[in-house]
Amino acid sequence: MSRFDGYFLRQLLILFGFFTLVLVGVFWITRSVSLFDRVISGGQSAMVFLEFTALTLPTLIRTVMPMAVFAAAVYATNRLSRESELTVMLATGSSPWRLARAVFLFGLITGLMMAAISVFLRPASVDQLERRQAEVAGDVTAQLLNEGEFMHPAVGVTVYIGRIDLDGTLYEVFVSDRRDEDNPVSYSSKTAYLVNSGEGIHLVMVDGVALRLTKDGRTLSSTLFEDASYDISGMTNTNRIKNRSLEAIPTLELLQSRDKIIAAGEFSEGELIDELHQRFSWIAICVAVAMAGYATLMLGSFSRFGLWPQIFGAFTILVLLEGVRGFVSPVVIDDPDLWILLYLPAILGILISCVFLLIAGRPLLRTRRRNATPMPTAA
Repeated sequence: MSRFDGYFLRQLLILFGFFTLVLVGVFWITRSVSLFDRVISGGQSAMVFLEFTALTLPTLIRTVMPMAVFAAAVYATNRLSRESELTVMLATGSSPWRLARAVFLFGLITGLMMAAISVFLRPASVDQLERRQAEVAGDVTAQLLNEGEFMHPAVGVTVYIGRIDLDGTLYEVFVSDRRDEDNPVSYSSKTAYLVNSGEGIHLVMVDGVALRLTKDGRTLSSTLFEDASYDISGMTNTNRIKNRSLEAIPTLELLQSRDKIIAAGEFSEGELIDELHQRFSWIAICVAVAMAGYATLMLGSFSRFGLWPQIFGAFTILVLLEGVRGFVSPVVIDDPDLWILLYLPAILGILISCVFLLIAGRPLLRTRRRNATPMPTAA
């Protein structure tokens, strides 16, 4: 690589890191607000929120990386053009194809990053996230340990705890169990304890009263008790983990054990083929958007005001490629033999880049432009 190629590549990588951080930060803040509310309201700690956030990062980075690659290519090319560096290189005989080497290498580097995320990290993170979500959903003790709130750990069950001491003692406990509509029961006690025995989790209430309403006889009976045990193990679902999603299946399993997954009836062949090739198509799209952003801006001539028409055109191409990606996925799910269509956006992006570079590099057009410029006449 020449010095200019290295300089251009460094500019691209620095801007790519900047745009990735900005976009990830924006998207993370948007998603983390609802996630934080959901986790904390479920009685979980801030560490669980941080763990969930870390597990969602690979998916988030994969989503924003093509946009960051495109933004870096457009911004770096526009800046070099505005500062006349590209103009000088073109004047010394370098063609747009020659200057595109750094951009193509930049696309390959970001493509390798995308490969690590899309093929390996994201499936593993989604699988771990689903397992942890199932564990948290079944952690009824964490859901109960909220002061001054009416909680609903299960359908038909309402729990209220007035105060919780540091030693785990619960005060002013109220439990309403309406799962048996014909015989609803309510418990109220001054103090209570959560006891995790070998057979399950029990809420042991001390000095309270149990109210039972019989709808048939329309009678309300009350029972005073010194201590009573209320089994809450049935509200937990720690042993029931939902089937994994399509995104959580490892890539190697999609390649080698696709027939077993289809035989299990979890997903169709079209869905598996679509997910598999989607992971690899994200790699190619990084190269395509980098080249498309650079090649579109090379169509413009030097201007101190920048290449805003070309930037708008590059953004239009990016939207077009994203639209094609959304269109071809349902087609592949219906007909898995058409999996090559998933690579159509990347192919279109590269073809458009080649056409634009051919137009930008035609010396005949430059000669005509110079000849068309009127020469000043002598006075």
